[in-house]
Formats: sequence, C-alpha cells, structure tokens
Amino acid sequence: MNPAFSVIFFTTASGAGYGMLMIAGLWAVLGRLPAAPGPAAMAMALALVLITAGLLSSTAHLGHPERAWRAVTQWRSSWLSREGIMALVTYLPALAFSASWVAPAYAPFGLAASGALSAVCAAATIYTTAMIYRSLKPIRQWHDPWVVPNYLLLGLASGALMIQAVLSAFGHADNALRIASCLAVAAALAAKLAYWRSIDRATSPTTAFALGMGGKHARVVEWPHTEENYLLKEMGFAIGRKHARRLRALALIIGFLVPGLAVVLGWAAVAAISALVGITVERWLFFAEARHTVALYYRDQGG
Repeated sequence: MNPAFSVIFFTTASGAGYGMLMIAGLWAVLGRLPAAPGPAAMAMALALVLITAGLLSSTAHLGHPERAWRAVTQWRSSWLSREGIMALVTYLPALAFSASWVAPAYAPFGLAASGALSAVCAAATIYTTAMIYRSLKPIRQWHDPWVVPNYLLLGLASGALMIQAVLSAFGHADNALRIASCLAVAAALAAKLAYWRSIDRATSPTTAFALGMGGKHARVVEWPHTEENYLLKEMGFAIGRKHARRLRALALIIGFLVPGLAVVLGWAAVAAISALVGITVERWLFFAEARHTVALYYRDQGG
C-alpha cells in the first residue's frame, strides 16, 4: 500500500497518547502517581494533544474531510466507525482523570476509578484501530494475528516511555515505571519480530486462487492496462527487499534497542524521542510492505 503520512502520523501519535493514558491509569490504580500538579498537567496535556493531533491528521486522508462525522454512523459493520466512536468516548474519562490528577481537591471523580476507565477506553480505541487493518482479508500482511498485539504493545511501550520522560523531567523518576517501560519495549520488540516472521513465511497466492478459481486451466480473460492508475498507485505499491531489510533494521535500532538502553541509563527523554522516531519508521513499513490481492492481477499477467 502507498504509505500516507497522515495515517502514519495518526497511528504513531495517537498510539503514544493512548498508551500514556493506559500507563497513567494503571499507575493510578496502583497508587503510584505523584501527587504533583506540574507533571500531572504536562503528562495529561501531552497525551491529549497527541491523541487529538493524530485524530485530526487522519481526516487529511479522506476525500471529503468535512464528512468525517458520518463515519460514526456505521458502527454495526465498520471498524473505522467503531474507532471513531471509541475515540470520542475516551475523551470523557480522560478529562475526568486529568482533573482528578491535576486538582484532586476540586474534582468529584476518584483518581483510581477515572484512571482505570481511561486505560480501558484507550486500549479499546487502539484495538479498534488495529482491527481496521486486521479485518481486511485481501491484504495478507494486515490480515495477520500479530497485527492487534503489535498495535497494543507499541502503544503501551511508547506511552510508558513518554510518561517516564515527563515524570523524570519534573524530578519524579519512578524505578518501577522504568522497569515496566523496559518490559513493554521488550514485549513490543518480540511481537514485531513475530509479525515480520509471520508475513515473511506466508506465500502469495496466484491470481486464479486469489479469485477463487482453482485448477491449472484457470486464467484471467482480460489483460491489465499499462497506464498508471489508482489501483497500482494505492494498492500495488512495492518496496524492494533490500530496502525493506534496511528499514527493518533501522526501526529495530531506533525504535527498540536505543530506547531500551536509554531507559537503563536514565535518559528518559532520549528513550521517548527515539521510540517515536523508530515507530514512525516501523509504521511506514507496515503500510509499504502490505499488498492488496488485486496487485496479483498485474503481476501474473505481466502488465
């Protein structure tokens, strides 16, 4: 698929923002959040800015962004609609959680309760985002069981690193959070490697089998045209194996190894920034390496 920057930014930024809500909510339940308005305001503002910026950028990929609101009306059949609904719903507990953490004396909401609800809603939103791609059977690189765990764990890892960076900047470094961040990065790395191994081992079907026409005598009647078209541009985008391997290595180093080492060394800000850059590369690959089944028609016919 042709990687669109708006979608890459959306999934990276909103994933980190929802990840921050997940980690902060969990820490609220465990009673480990520092009772300080400075880091509380910075952390929650950053999380909401990342989420909002990501959601707004996603509308740039639509043909008519002004009609984006209509997407929420198809929730019975569309994961995109469910994602939009969950994204809107998550703002309610997130704002309540923000108020409870920043100014607990003036907030009627319990910190642990609003934090837990925020974490659940954030995880559900990331899940619906992942299912948009997981549900597309014609794209085998997306219709893979590792897609959902990857989205959830990458969001959790980036969110943990962001929260750690904010708390460290205000002098509230948490060793338990540092350990949790390392574990989240390690789990995300394992899931990413498993995903790449899964899509590399899968074989592409021929055009006949992809169209449900088994047998050696099955053939396509019409040949593909040779001019550039939407299908080739959007659905048949291809990246060379050599470039894919290099970008995978870059994503592993910047997105996982450097953040893990930086967390151990106490460089929280470096870990967070490196993770976001690395995940951006990983997300570009997620779209670039995906090929729609329709591309087989052009490949097999020599067009």
